[in-house]
Amino acid sequence: MKKLLILGCFILISACQPAPTTPATSLFPTATLPASQTPVPVTITPQATPTLEFTATPFPRLFTDEFNASLAGWVILQAGSEAVPSVKNENSNLILQMDAPYTWTYAVYGAQEYEDIRIDAQFINQAGSPASIGLICRYSEEDGWFEFNISTDGTYNLLYGKWLATGVADYLPITSAGSGAIQPSGVPQEIGLVCSGTTLSFFINQTLIRNMDVSRYELTAGKVGITVSSFENAPVVAAFDWVKVSEP
Repeated sequence: MKKLLILGCFILISACQPAPTTPATSLFPTATLPASQTPVPVTITPQATPTLEFTATPFPRLFTDEFNASLAGWVILQAGSEAVPSVKNENSNLILQMDAPYTWTYAVYGAQEYEDIRIDAQFINQAGSPASIGLICRYSEEDGWFEFNISTDGTYNLLYGKWLATGVADYLPITSAGSGAIQPSGVPQEIGLVCSGTTLSFFINQTLIRNMDVSRYELTAGKVGITVSSFENAPVVAAFDWVKVSEP
């Protein structure tokens, strides 16, 4: 089941869920956690209270994060389920694990905002459950974001997402199609998203799949990040080997 087919389910499920009581946790001293999403504290090791790491060193604008250390600079957001996903560094991977169906998890790099930018990532879907894994750019709490996903059924989509309320987002499908470049679960694969001017470019395993004009949505700048979604089956375990943010 593709993400765009369950948008109504997302809104219905999210609206019926009570808002989590976990307080917002910011992993960096200068960024602001969006107030209209449901935040999930990041814990590197199981503990009652996450340890926040503050540093005077500015967070980089362009970088490759191989997840060898902390998740400083990233904020984890969740919607669709009360079950808190497991987020951890393990063997130089960022592991996002969702044990409940219909859960949407975002890791947003909140330390910087970008106009024209490229974001790439390498990951493995370890659990084999149907899932959607992707990248976001031009993320704004007020105006929404672009989201490029690939799914385990061999399809990809581009969505325009926007928060309606706490834990409730509306997704407008912009395009979707199948691609032979998408690998099966358990195989490492790369995805890339270039946001440049009014054009978005999708890459799957270093192959340019499509260019898409998005001028009608009027998103010009915002944050970048990664996303993982579970559908009717769980668990979903996505292991990100690295994330790279670079000039387009």
